[in-house]
Amino acid sequence: MSPSSRFHILFGLFFACLGVVIGAFAAHGLKPLLSLKEVNNFETGVKYQFYHAFALIVLGLLGALFPKGEKSFKLAGFLFFIGIILFSGSLYLLSTQSILNISIPFLGPITPIGGSLLIFGWLLTASGVLKK
Repeated sequence: MSPSSRFHILFGLFFACLGVVIGAFAAHGLKPLLSLKEVNNFETGVKYQFYHAFALIVLGLLGALFPKGEKSFKLAGFLFFIGIILFSGSLYLLSTQSILNISIPFLGPITPIGGSLLIFGWLLTASGVLKK
């Protein structure tokens, strides 16, 4: 297994573990403090973090199965990594602004940028699988 495949698997496991921690914190600590909309937005961040944590793990396994796609997989992994931080991270901060007593208006546009990176990551993953 290549170093980049191991890297993808390890970071996928890290983001999955972090998703459990953040999700539990939200369910038990934040839920009573946030509006329904804020809770839903926070939970969306957790869900997408999990989806893409598992995508990173699968990406590592695909790297072993499709070695010719390694360049595409490396870039896809990078996009998933940054996309998780931007998409889920911005949702976490936007959802908790009211209890943190902060206003971060520039975060609104960050969320779709993160989402776009996640989409491009999936397209690059497909591209890597198709390389012969």
